[in-house]
Amino acid sequence: MFLKRLGPDPHANGQQTVAARGCPDILELESGDFAVIGIDITDKSQGKFPPTVGCGPDERVVWIPRKTLVHARPDIPSAV
Repeated sequence: MFLKRLGPDPHANGQQTVAARGCPDILELESGDFAVIGIDITDKSQGKFPPTVGCGPDERVVWIPRKTLVHARPDIPSAV
């Protein structure tokens, strides 16, 4: 299911993370799609989305620190 982590290990060099159990993380799936592990902010975000943005009952909104995505950038493919 999970192919690899994108970006560095969030605990590299003894770093602490903002959440329990080693998140946040961005993972590449065997299908080529991606999964994100972060702090669930779905309840806090309801009613605050920009126009045309929504979160279905089978979806969650997760927060990840900016540095997690920025550090993962080199591992994210640039083409479909």
